[in-house]
Amino acid sequence: MSNSLQLVLILLAAAVLVVGLFKFLRLPPLLAYLLIGIVIGPHALGWISESRQISYLAEFGVVFLMFSIGLEFSLPQLKTMQRLVFGLGGAQVALTLAGVLAASLALGLSWQAGVALGGVLAMSSTAIVSKLLAERVELHSRHGREIVGVLLFQDLAVVPLLVLIPALAAGDNQLGWTLGEAFLKAAALLALLLVFGQRIVRPWFHLVAGRKSSELFMLNVLLATLGLAYLTGLAGLSLALGAFLAGILISETEYRYQVEADIKPFRDVLLGLFFVTVGMQLDLPAVYENIGRVFGLLLALIAGKAVMIGVLSRFSGSQPAVAIRTGLALAQGGEFGFVLLSLAGEVHLFGGAIMQICLSAMLLSMLAAPFLILHSDRIVRRLTGSEWAHRAKELHEIAVRSAASEEHVIVCGYGRSGQNLARFLEQEHLPFIALDLDPERVLAAAIAGESVVYGDAGRREVLMAAGLNRARALVVTYADVKSAMRVLRHTHEMRPDLPVIVRTLDDTDLEKLRGAGAAEVVPEVLEGSLMLASHTLMLLGVPLARVVRRVRQVREARYSLLRGFFHGVTDQDYELSEKIQPRLHTVALNPGAASVGKTLAEVDLDSLLVQVTAVRRNNIRALEPQPETVLQAGDVVVLMGVPESLAAAEVRLLQG
Repeated sequence: MSNSLQLVLILLAAAVLVVGLFKFLRLPPLLAYLLIGIVIGPHALGWISESRQISYLAEFGVVFLMFSIGLEFSLPQLKTMQRLVFGLGGAQVALTLAGVLAASLALGLSWQAGVALGGVLAMSSTAIVSKLLAERVELHSRHGREIVGVLLFQDLAVVPLLVLIPALAAGDNQLGWTLGEAFLKAAALLALLLVFGQRIVRPWFHLVAGRKSSELFMLNVLLATLGLAYLTGLAGLSLALGAFLAGILISETEYRYQVEADIKPFRDVLLGLFFVTVGMQLDLPAVYENIGRVFGLLLALIAGKAVMIGVLSRFSGSQPAVAIRTGLALAQGGEFGFVLLSLAGEVHLFGGAIMQICLSAMLLSMLAAPFLILHSDRIVRRLTGSEWAHRAKELHEIAVRSAASEEHVIVCGYGRSGQNLARFLEQEHLPFIALDLDPERVLAAAIAGESVVYGDAGRREVLMAAGLNRARALVVTYADVKSAMRVLRHTHEMRPDLPVIVRTLDDTDLEKLRGAGAAEVVPEVLEGSLMLASHTLMLLGVPLARVVRRVRQVREARYSLLRGFFHGVTDQDYELSEKIQPRLHTVALNPGAASVGKTLAEVDLDSLLVQVTAVRRNNIRALEPQPETVLQAGDVVVLMGVPESLAAAEVRLLQG
């Protein structure tokens, strides 16, 4: 008992310290777990020895990772990206397998080991790359879409590789039979679950969710995940395959996002433990003895994958700069590579020395990945001059759109908030130019004739091309504090007098943004809470003027620009205004009410200057009821009018 507790405490203390340090350095926590395993493992400090119990827990991390991949598996998304996924992604995995197989045979390894190593080295790190692209706001860029497509195919390729690698270890005599049997089992299980699984999973989750117990729901998710993993294990397949199928089944239900949120803590902690065990496998003395081979494989891995993926991207029609960025982002090893490497080691497809060399090279490549992505712009500029031409073309398009604009508004981001803002500007005949990084959205808006161009608002030259020197105001409509800070920095340097309005999710960074030069910061949470409070107070019968006064007081305390905005009614005549301002009022119709069985037209509340805004029936709110709506016993009628009219309307509804 004391040894187990000591083991847990060592892991927790190391994780807190090292993961905290990596977070401070803005490096992926995944690398921190690998470093922890290397340092405290049996081949370094020796604080923890490899044990079967740790391996079991680590295997659960892989199970939950594959379950998460299954949850994100979307057939519609796959169809829209099929050219990138199956074209570029499929070619990358196939060529990597072929290249590694040829090199393995040349070095005297068996073809089975070559195929396994090809699958291992074909993987790239979804966790590292997707996180860095999200931080750089590049997920929807041209190279971002290519990278996501290749990563998606790699994730899908893991499933057959998990079946293939154990079959390869069966030997030449039984390989065909073992391979056929494994794929037949997988195909039968997949067909069975996809055909009949939905008929069971959806009603069962409805039943469990109907109990309204978060604890029961969480237990049910764990049962589904581990239960299907156990079934595939009994069938002679991997546990990860069963978890992947469980994720696919649940992804087609309306509980997908709730399940994803519930499973995340288990997945992250256990996956971290898996990478600790991967780091523990690294034998530093063995790596030192083969240091030349390690760095040779590292260079071959990074350079080979970067060049191969770049060439494939170029052949698919991408610009040289896009192809280079895609190749650099995918040049490292990946977390699924460790899964496949551990599996190949367990079935003894190759010796310990080869495993140590591969493990070391993959670890070093993942350590290098953040730096390759962060410095990709500089690398692209050195390798190709067309990047400047490409950027110049983008800037020219922006400059052409903004050339005729004076005293216009620059709208950074053309999502839902940006488009709503644009509608208001158009109604007031105020010119604007919008910048957005989603090419599909820009294309659709441009076809519709709207003033939208592709461009990163966080870049100085883009803002200048958009006419920053001639602009009347600038609005950041997306909730990305890092990007907003870049916009504010450039604007403050070039146009310190220009008012900048910034949207945020909450008021956490409000002072930081104001300090950077924002004229106003609009937190979504505050505005949402004000609307929620105002509607609640009005439905409870609080007069409209009093509600407006409350909202005005909160806004005055938060927004300097809105002070006085609601001062149409002075404090001196507030008593009078409270009597003349319309308010909301609800009337419940009992079975004996005079209006039961009549239409709203027959009741004729319009003659009393009262508007029926809604009728709630069986706790369902019907908006904008029609004159022919027939009132029934039990209805709740929502009225709006001044107090005297509301009193008369209530009498008419209840007494006639």
